[in-house]
Amino acid sequence: MHLLLIEDSPRVADTLRSKLAAEGIRSDWASNGHAGLRRALEGGYDVIVLEVLLAGMNGYEVCSRIRAAGQNTPILMLTAKDGEYDIAEGLESGADDYLVKPSSFLVLVARLRALVRRSGQSATSEWVVGDLKVDPIGMRVWRGDAEIGLTAKEFSVLACLTNQAEQVVSKQEIVRRVWENPSARPLNVVEVYISSLRQKIDAPFGRSTIVTVRGAGYKLIDQR
Repeated sequence: MHLLLIEDSPRVADTLRSKLAAEGIRSDWASNGHAGLRRALEGGYDVIVLEVLLAGMNGYEVCSRIRAAGQNTPILMLTAKDGEYDIAEGLESGADDYLVKPSSFLVLVARLRALVRRSGQSATSEWVVGDLKVDPIGMRVWRGDAEIGLTAKEFSVLACLTNQAEQVVSKQEIVRRVWENPSARPLNVVEVYISSLRQKIDAPFGRSTIVTVRGAGYKLIDQR
């Protein structure tokens, strides 16, 4: 997926782009409305993430102009403006989806993939590791034919591991990708969720697919 991020805050843009890169999503950044509109009209993007509060030209106008130019790239507005009139204006200006900050990064990625999928372009709709299948959009998990119920945070931690299957994922990276305020979270919170996941996706099926790599983190392996 190749994404255009139109966001006025360098700090927010850097953080979001780093997280997107960890999901295998390439992104370009425009820091104001005029630059964002220009890059959007150049085309070549699978999806656009658009802030409303932009310098020079707000997100509603950017979105309207993109649509007026005949550009049909899916647009998700990601903004702190959470009033019902704000949301209505965003959708009426041509946005395909509207997400209020602060929001779950996992939900953001799922919605982006859903938008790309509905537009008829390619997007990863499932992750499969052995007989473990994870649907990041529907937030559902199966071991073979058995569906496994997880909490939202359990699912988010598992998604981190599944998306980088057979690779070591550190506690720091899991905290950064799953929790809204990672600096306020002790790393041992990850151990709690890993233990819970093992009891749900491994133990009942006689598996040991979540491996501890001492001093480095955790790894999800294919154990059939």
